[in-house]
Amino acid sequence: MIEEKRGKTLKLTNTFFEKKTTIEVARDLLGTKLVHDTGAVKYTSLIVETEAYLGETDEAAHSYLKRRTKRTEVMFMPAGAIYMYQMHRQVLLNFITMEEGVPEAVLIRAVEPLTGISEMELNRGLKSGVEVSNGPGKLTQAMEFSMEDYGKTLFDSNIWLEKGLTPAQIVATERIGLPNKKMAKHFPLRFIVAGNPFVSGKKKDISKNNGFY
Repeated sequence: MIEEKRGKTLKLTNTFFEKKTTIEVARDLLGTKLVHDTGAVKYTSLIVETEAYLGETDEAAHSYLKRRTKRTEVMFMPAGAIYMYQMHRQVLLNFITMEEGVPEAVLIRAVEPLTGISEMELNRGLKSGVEVSNGPGKLTQAMEFSMEDYGKTLFDSNIWLEKGLTPAQIVATERIGLPNKKMAKHFPLRFIVAGNPFVSGKKKDISKNNGFY
């Protein structure tokens, strides 16, 4: 993987996505650092939960049957493009994963905050601990993502990924919150860092080291 020095950190480039399936990307994103530099605050978090969406064959994907609308247009961009969409007053953060014209993506479902924590708590209405970012809408509110980020890329914007930590164990489960999606809701395409307290939903066997080596 080619990495670019950004100060004392390592920014992941587009080679992160090369020769990988969307499922592999969803797993490999776990433990990477997600960075959003607003100019006023630089937020950094570890990605601890993702969900894969497999495009035209996946009834739960917005691009099922290659559905192409104003909303989904960015999904047909190359890997690394950012797809934001709004649901129940929340905005959700997704990364496009495949080559141009193949509309597959990964939803970022939960993160563990590293920097900008006090600002995240303020953004979340003074929530603290896991409540700051243990869900897809919570993390975008905490890290100040918005619909204005739609169409940006991870390689030339104020949002990027950096090398992070290695999960001790990754667990695959059914996806969450997909009513009326028939069999698609049962696909084991949700991936979590086992033992991390910031994972959404019920938690068991919380690790002392947050699930990382």
